[in-house]
Amino acid sequence: MPDPVPLYGPAYKRDPYPLYRRMREAGPVHRVEFPSGIHAWLVTGYQAAHAALNDPRLGKNHALGNANWRRLASIMPEPQHSALQVHLLHQDPPKHTSMRRLVLDAFAPRRVESLRPRFQQLADALVDELPETGGADLVAGFAAHYPFRVLAEVIGLPAELAARFDRDWGKVVQPVGPQDPGRPAYEARLRGLQTYIADVVDRKRADRAAPGWTATEDLLGRLVEAHDAGELSRAELDSMVFQLLVAGQEPVTNQITTMVVTLLRHPDQLARLRDSLLGSSPDTPRDSPRDSSPDRPGHDPGTLARAVEELLRHDAAFELTTWRFLAEDDDLFGTTVPAGDSVIVSLCAANRDEARFPDADRLDLDRTPNAHLAFGHGIHYCPGAALARAELQVALATLLTRLPGLRPSPEPGEGLDELGWIPAVLARGVDRLPVAYDRRA
Repeated sequence: MPDPVPLYGPAYKRDPYPLYRRMREAGPVHRVEFPSGIHAWLVTGYQAAHAALNDPRLGKNHALGNANWRRLASIMPEPQHSALQVHLLHQDPPKHTSMRRLVLDAFAPRRVESLRPRFQQLADALVDELPETGGADLVAGFAAHYPFRVLAEVIGLPAELAARFDRDWGKVVQPVGPQDPGRPAYEARLRGLQTYIADVVDRKRADRAAPGWTATEDLLGRLVEAHDAGELSRAELDSMVFQLLVAGQEPVTNQITTMVVTLLRHPDQLARLRDSLLGSSPDTPRDSPRDSSPDRPGHDPGTLARAVEELLRHDAAFELTTWRFLAEDDDLFGTTVPAGDSVIVSLCAANRDEARFPDADRLDLDRTPNAHLAFGHGIHYCPGAALARAELQVALATLLTRLPGLRPSPEPGEGLDELGWIPAVLARGVDRLPVAYDRRA
């Protein structure tokens, strides 16, 4: 058996695409290693990834993992591990089908579009708090807060509970081995998050008892209702709340950063997109109006949508899928994979496959068609994709039009090459994004 390819380290996290290219050229399946010695089989290439995401042999339930996988991959300490890990990402039909049905109405495209003006208000409020001139850290000042504020509105998280949420709790998805010096802090985060989830459940149960409550606009209340009716176990309820609070915001935060970083590395395309959003030509003075709505006069609403799709393809925040397993030894694209070994699909590698996307490493904001896999595919396609797209469109348009002259920070140690990429196994993004701009419009 070949030595596993390491998928970790600063160089890899900064730019994994050359490695993905070499792996695609060598074949569709590779044995890889993650931090803490976790091994998996990685699927690369668009055709293979698409097939794997739709392969009924590949189950998501952790019970399918073999003893060796469970020994290495339980990144959450027991007994908490099972208590927050039985959400949608780790379920198979029919349980997956019934659990997914509970969340679809809240994230339906029609409802998301009805909330877009509110998303714009939330984005503008955050930009209003940035310095008027000079520059700012777009993670601390915008990306770390905007997706959570949107999410709180969409799922029915009360303002006082939203104010208590500690973004540091999201780090529980980053592996910390049992012997790691950071393990005590990791476990403290997990306990804090579990206490918070219990408080959310208690509050929503009280809300449901109030006169006039309806499930239509209150996803959290609907989940508590499903638990009380016997549709969800308490572990499933807590896991779904956990998934909403962490997976429902962190990928969007990270995607905002990867999109802005990509545009800062392509200033000509940034300027072209901004001019399009303002309904102007490159020669028009860039005096951005307050209204950055994509339906304003002179603006092609498809321009922003196409740009966001291409930025998702070019550098997706959800780099790798979560684990999948074969129930028995079987062939996977010419490689025999043992039962219970973890199989992971590289969405980023698939989205840069030249066989599917001509000139795949080139950023083309007008690329069409653009059938990328940034939100997955098949029955585990991201149920919040419509919400994420709306958030990203509003965020990008707001930052580009309200921060004229947006550019990388000129300060020493804060350039694009010095950015610190988060060490999460599955995700891409930066933890700081210092930028400069002429003024806050």
